[in-house]
Amino acid sequence: MIREVRKGFDFQSFIDRVKKDTTFYKAFKSLRLMNFSMFNQIEVLDKKDEVKASFNSITQQVRKGNCRKMIVKSEKTTGDFYTKKKDYKYYTAKLYAHLFFTKDEVCNETNIVGDKIYSGSQKYEEQLRILIFNPGKKIKGIPGIGDNVAIFDKPTIDKYKFKLSRREYNNEDCYIFTAVPKPEYKKDVVINELSTWFRVSDYTIVARNYSLSLKTLFYDFDVDMKVKLKTAGKYLVPYEINYHGNWHIATKPRENVNFVAIFTDFQ
Repeated sequence: MIREVRKGFDFQSFIDRVKKDTTFYKAFKSLRLMNFSMFNQIEVLDKKDEVKASFNSITQQVRKGNCRKMIVKSEKTTGDFYTKKKDYKYYTAKLYAHLFFTKDEVCNETNIVGDKIYSGSQKYEEQLRILIFNPGKKIKGIPGIGDNVAIFDKPTIDKYKFKLSRREYNNEDCYIFTAVPKPEYKKDVVINELSTWFRVSDYTIVARNYSLSLKTLFYDFDVDMKVKLKTAGKYLVPYEINYHGNWHIATKPRENVNFVAIFTDFQ
């Protein structure tokens, strides 16, 4: 890395890449344009971290023309994963289904990433999308989070230290750019770690790990997420997602949930 710096390499270029990146979100949108199989596992944990409800399924997305639909190949649940009306009992499961499942045929989608103005429930979904797909970007309208997640902007950037390294990831030469809070600010920030693997050959993002936590009088959360990506055909797509989240909002029960999503057989 010393040799890279001597050749004119600098941290600011990586900060700019993370801030301006749209390829990570675009990779998820590109899933809508492909055929693939998907393994889904969701585990809801109790206070002792033991599984009290679970969901396992294999689904297949089939795309014909400009439309796609999902076929459920198998499904098994335990505990109170569903309500009596066959609705998702847990909000994390609802979010998972919203991101990855479809009930009806969906048509005329693209993987274009653009700036839109949202309102109502769409506004909250967009805030959540930013938190998941654009970590490090300021989020408007969420008390205690908005400015705090903008780790590359003043004054929050002064609370972080950045590390740049280089090593192989899945047999590919990669730069690893990591942001972690300085020791004295660990209790004051939302993002505990943000690590991004860039493929050296073309700076494509091939993996990202991030950890977020916050505790207030009205809500708290502690979330870890790991995403792996690869090129399938002409698209960059995620192929494995590992999530653990423990969160609570006033007036609602606490949720402690793990999920794994694995995508295969891309066409």
